[in-house]
Amino acid sequence: MNPVLRTQLAGVGKRPARLLLTGLAVLVASFVVYATVLAQQITERSVLNGLSGTPEAVDLVVQNGGIKAADLATINATPGVAETAVRTSMGVRLPAGDLVLATDPGSGPLSTVQVTEGRYPTATGEIAVTPRTVERMALTVGSKHTVDMGEGKKVTLSVVGVVQPRDDIGFLAYGLLPTVSMPGYDWIERVDIRLDAGADAAAVQEKIASQVRGETPPEVTTGVDTRIAEARAAAEEVDQVFIVVKVFVAVAVLAAGLIAASTFRIVFAQRMRQLALLRAVGAGRGALARALAAEGMLTGVVAGLTGVLAALAVGHLLPPALSAFGFKVAGPGFPLAEAAGTVALAVLITVVAVLAPAVSAARVAPLEALRSASTTGARQGIGPLRAITGLLLAVAAAGAAALVWTGLPKTPEDDADVQTLLLGIVASGGLAFVALIALGPVLVRPVLVLAGWPLRRMGPVGRLAVGGVGGSARRAAAVSVVVALGVTLLTGVLVGGDSIRILAEREAIAAAPADFELKGNTGTTLKDGVADRAKQSTELTRVTPYRWATGITVGDFQDAGATDLSMAALPRLAGLDTVSGDVTALAPGSAIIAGYVAEGSGITTGDQITLTREGKQVRLTVAAVLGGPTPLHTEALLDPSDLSKLGVPAAPTGLLADAAGTGEEGRTAGLQALRAAAGTQPEISVEVLADQRDQVQSALATVMVIGLALIGLTVLIAIVGVGATTALSVVERVRESGLLRAVGMSRGGLHAMLTTESALYGVIGAVLGLVLGVPYAWLAVAALADDAPLTLPVWQLLAVFVVLVALTALAGVMPARRAARVSPVTALGTD
Repeated sequence: MNPVLRTQLAGVGKRPARLLLTGLAVLVASFVVYATVLAQQITERSVLNGLSGTPEAVDLVVQNGGIKAADLATINATPGVAETAVRTSMGVRLPAGDLVLATDPGSGPLSTVQVTEGRYPTATGEIAVTPRTVERMALTVGSKHTVDMGEGKKVTLSVVGVVQPRDDIGFLAYGLLPTVSMPGYDWIERVDIRLDAGADAAAVQEKIASQVRGETPPEVTTGVDTRIAEARAAAEEVDQVFIVVKVFVAVAVLAAGLIAASTFRIVFAQRMRQLALLRAVGAGRGALARALAAEGMLTGVVAGLTGVLAALAVGHLLPPALSAFGFKVAGPGFPLAEAAGTVALAVLITVVAVLAPAVSAARVAPLEALRSASTTGARQGIGPLRAITGLLLAVAAAGAAALVWTGLPKTPEDDADVQTLLLGIVASGGLAFVALIALGPVLVRPVLVLAGWPLRRMGPVGRLAVGGVGGSARRAAAVSVVVALGVTLLTGVLVGGDSIRILAEREAIAAAPADFELKGNTGTTLKDGVADRAKQSTELTRVTPYRWATGITVGDFQDAGATDLSMAALPRLAGLDTVSGDVTALAPGSAIIAGYVAEGSGITTGDQITLTREGKQVRLTVAAVLGGPTPLHTEALLDPSDLSKLGVPAAPTGLLADAAGTGEEGRTAGLQALRAAAGTQPEISVEVLADQRDQVQSALATVMVIGLALIGLTVLIAIVGVGATTALSVVERVRESGLLRAVGMSRGGLHAMLTTESALYGVIGAVLGLVLGVPYAWLAVAALADDAPLTLPVWQLLAVFVVLVALTALAGVMPARRAARVSPVTALGTD
């Protein structure tokens, strides 16, 4: 073995803690990578095992073509067919809302529902509803409801039972095929077939395919193939989710590589004297570089194996742990190829990370052997080539961002290539981050001056902590850059999410300004007494009747809708996205118009505009222009007197109301009160607009949580890097710590100094990340939605800053405690 390599490996054996600390970030990255593989295995297996909607008893499926009711008799008469189940559906309108009617056998091996109350329908006109449908639409067992099945055919539906399906959407009922059939329409969506025992499935499949041949011949597939296709479709969604996960895992791996490179550079810098001695006794640069690279490879193998084994243990403990809480998931198995790939990736990360530090360390002059480690390890600043490269990269990033800015849509009608804009933002951000790596040691100093100002006034501990970080700007920059990467991503999610949230809320205000809406089809008006009964109900508040009309010409916009909804009656309307003017200034002779109408007609606030309907005209002054549509999906909001001048009848076409109570109970009580108010007018239905708002808010919250959780991988790596850097600093600065203790510093003071140094890494990284993250987030928001506001969630960003600094400080607690425990005598005797 090469004597230089033998010397380096012997050093690793004497100091295994150094090996562990050097590869800690790679270990965490390996754990994350392999844990992601196992998570995908668990999810896909669980999906394939449980999310196919076709019963296991189904042998053949006829679908995706023209299947008529007459074909059902042909299929049933085919030799070998034991029974069939028709799958088709249609929608009907009830006073309580829209109801989906579907077919199912109701019992037996081909059924997908289970009766929980009453019985399953046995005659035409009978239906069984789901539990949520009972709750939301008040379709109780024994009740009867008249519906229009189309072409004026009125049918009375009798609720005879409650069934539990696989997925309860809240407006679902089941019945026989004659019940779920529109007049004059006898098409069937799908037929499930169970064969006789011993029947030749292939022969029956071929026979049915030859007999059922309409204008569009349907597909006849096996039940196994259908179940696999359904499961794969669900698994495909899982795959798409994991594509996003893997992007963030790749970012985490990049962060781990940066941390590894930083730690190797620290280790090699602190061992400069030893390396110089090897050079002095004849070791060549190449041999030294290869020895250091071999040390990095060994670190990668150990870190990769440890991370894989840890992830495997967690992956196999997860299913039994979840089963204890009622969640049944499949095990991940033992994906050995992926495990080997993860270890290989860990080795690759460390080898790539160690190359530059190893080459740099191998260039050490033998004269360095005469200097102390502290002298050799505290290189400051950057060279001219690195500075020029960093500046060029920064200019390129700014140029790419400027190109994206000029390509942003200026009006809603502009046709912008969003994908190209986003790729430009990613390219600019990547260049900016590389520039940050190059210029990091220079940028650390001004940030440290500002952050260190209060610390220097806190006494010697604060001054020493600031001096410790500032004394090794390269080390501080290497660690802080990774923290900055995590903060940049977090900032992007928070700023972008807040902007999209406000945009969604504004759109929800226009579409759903109240909890409930009671209305009929176009042209239907409310009978006398409906609004009064609603206003008298103690379960409702802010009951606001309105009129809604279409066929109005607004400026150059044809067939527009208009409403006279009162702005003062519903507080939520004050939050409309107003481009210009004042929405509270609506009065007789004025109008509020949608932004796209104003843009298309060249109208602005204060202009005169003519509205025309069925030969009648009214000329109004524009009081305000909104960013989107006016309330209730209309193009103009008018005073009631002006809407009457356009010939709109005086009777209200609908009303809005809020629930007087809170929570689900208050919403249910308000819903029942509105239905009772409309009891004499069954063609009027109630829509729960609050559910729409909840769905939007829930979707946004889910996206935010997923995004923050994925970005948390990068932050985790960054915090591990801070902890590893502080620990290495403690290991290599034992003599310095002993000297400080010898001159009178207490254990608590030394502990506080090293913890503060760790916190400063977080401060520097957080500041740099915020400076990068906010403008790029605004740019991405402008590219995705030109009408979204560019917001700055100050309190959320401040919370990120505080939490991150606290976590980085916490990462330095254990190394600092270890340093404080070493006695001054022992420390001063350390070389």
